[in-house]
Amino acid sequence: MKKIGQLQLIALIVSSCIGTGIFGITNAVASAAAVGPALLSWVFVGIGFLFLVLSLNNLSEKRPDLESGIFSYAGAGFGPLGEFISGWAYWLSAWLGNIAFATMLMSAIGTFFKPFSGGQNFPSIIVAIIFCWVLTFIVSKGVESASFVNTIGTVFKVIPLILFVLIMIIFFKANMFTTDFWGRVASNATGGAPQSVMGQMKATLLTLIWVFIGVEGASVMGHRAKSRSEAQKATIWGFLLLLAIYVMISIIPYGTLSRDQLASADQPALANNLKLVVGNWGATVINIGLIISTIISWLSWTMLPAETTMLLAKDKVLPKTFGKQNAKGAPVASLIIVAVLQTIFLFSLLFTSEAYSFAYSLASAAILFSYIFVGLYQMQYSWAKKEWKQFVVGLLATLFQLTCMVIAGWQQVMVVSISFIPGFIIYYQAIRGTKKRLNTKEIGVMSIILLLSVLSIIFIANGTIQLG
Repeated sequence: MKKIGQLQLIALIVSSCIGTGIFGITNAVASAAAVGPALLSWVFVGIGFLFLVLSLNNLSEKRPDLESGIFSYAGAGFGPLGEFISGWAYWLSAWLGNIAFATMLMSAIGTFFKPFSGGQNFPSIIVAIIFCWVLTFIVSKGVESASFVNTIGTVFKVIPLILFVLIMIIFFKANMFTTDFWGRVASNATGGAPQSVMGQMKATLLTLIWVFIGVEGASVMGHRAKSRSEAQKATIWGFLLLLAIYVMISIIPYGTLSRDQLASADQPALANNLKLVVGNWGATVINIGLIISTIISWLSWTMLPAETTMLLAKDKVLPKTFGKQNAKGAPVASLIIVAVLQTIFLFSLLFTSEAYSFAYSLASAAILFSYIFVGLYQMQYSWAKKEWKQFVVGLLATLFQLTCMVIAGWQQVMVVSISFIPGFIIYYQAIRGTKKRLNTKEIGVMSIILLLSVLSIIFIANGTIQLG
């Protein structure tokens, strides 16, 4: 395998992490927070994800033998059930992320073809389902790894973002940026009464987590570096560059458009923001880039959930069926299962007014299950090796993920827990296949999660948790 240098690795990290989330971030952040609280949220999330990246860096170096995705750390530290919980949540987050891709794609197409306007009507959902199955067919033929396809996607992703930032800087007004800096004035587009600074910060967290999903891939790419030290430096620089890009895209527009204008913009928000500033041509450029980059990103992410279940089947925490491959090396059964689930879920979007945010908030909540296991294993491993600095890094990474679960996404986390009802049935079938029995600890952990799932169903039924 050809080794790559630090600059190339940084570019790979950045291009692999930037997805459709960035094209809708101005709407999501402005709906939740004014400039000041939004900046504080970025500081909080930036520090939290830095500790996650540092943990992944350390574990990648110390445990290069663990190659089955980030959920292999859960397996090493907490056994087969830990690996299953982490892997199941990662799998769920991956295909839910594809639902967000679908809604954003159809919203962009809807700006050119009126029958798809809004991106979540019946014609949009039918076309999105067709896209889903076509991409599943393409991936089953082993085309997903074509490097030139990913290169095209990166170009069409980056150029519109650069254009957006430059235009927003050109039209930037300092007095507009500082007006109502802390969100103390009621906003028409955000629902009336102003929230506290902490309330605004809490409301942004799942959005900011969404755009960082994929940062765990940086530790995997590190194996392709010329040296371990270069890999670690590239991972940190790649993360910092991503953070800078995200902050610029989401914060600079406050100085060009009012918060109400940003918050009320339809998706894709960047296109509609630019339309207000320079006219239709700006929106057209953004939307063309978004359509091409989304299709290509969706192609890559079609394989990710299937690869996840394939690796889990290899480690015997899912039945063998999930790991079966065709002549091209693609896990066909897993691909079909994911395509069917995505089809069902796409139809459900007819019943929610905020399809895109609904999909990405669930994806963000699900990934927290996987990320928290990274921090926990970092703590466990560092404690055993008496590496106290690394233990503190793991502790802070864990506390960050736990905080996000409790204060920002508890409703979404509860909804995600419902997926473990069928999940544990499948896990039990896998365990039976290896002639093992569930131990007392596993039964206890499963019982707690199943209790949460039952409570979630009750809360949904009585309106405490409102879907969408």
